[in-house]
Amino acid sequence: LHKVILDSRAEPVLRDFGVRYKALPDLGLYVADAAELLAKLAVGAIEAGAKVVLGVTVEDVIVRENPFRVAGVVVQWSAVPLAGLHVDPLFVEARAVVDATGHDAEVLRIVEKKNPEAGFKVAVERSAWAEAGEAGVVEGTGKVVEGLYVAGMAVAALHRVHRMGPIFSGMLLSGRKVAELLMEDLKRAGSKG
Repeated sequence: LHKVILDSRAEPVLRDFGVRYKALPDLGLYVADAAELLAKLAVGAIEAGAKVVLGVTVEDVIVRENPFRVAGVVVQWSAVPLAGLHVDPLFVEARAVVDATGHDAEVLRIVEKKNPEAGFKVAVERSAWAEAGEAGVVEGTGKVVEGLYVAGMAVAALHRVHRMGPIFSGMLLSGRKVAELLMEDLKRAGSKG
């Protein structure tokens, strides 16, 4: 029913996660089922140790100074504000936070608004140009400030990259890039003691 179009650069990711796909050799593209892609990426992340917390909204970040760094997130159960309740949020400390919230770049905007010393401005993505957007999102994926990383369409908002079209490869490659960078950075930080 719902399909995702990818180019050849994303084919290794599809294989790594066991996502079935159909090749369109004349176009150099691949077609995958959107639900299967989503499910298998999620399972792969969970099997690798990711924790998924459903039904929460990030309403702030935890920071430390000297030097400035992001040290976690402040989350609230999504049902709490909908019910008009006044319940304190939960603080979740983390060695790394990734903003992959998409076009809205929600975590980046919180940091920018409340912590000008972070030294970055979130703009807005540029108008659609699929090829430029694909390349720009992957290129701009990475560390924003210590403890805060950006991936996916949040990159476009931060770096004024063009929004992408129907090709989804940049999202997968951005996710892979941030995961590899995180592994390197966390391993390096762990070896420092």
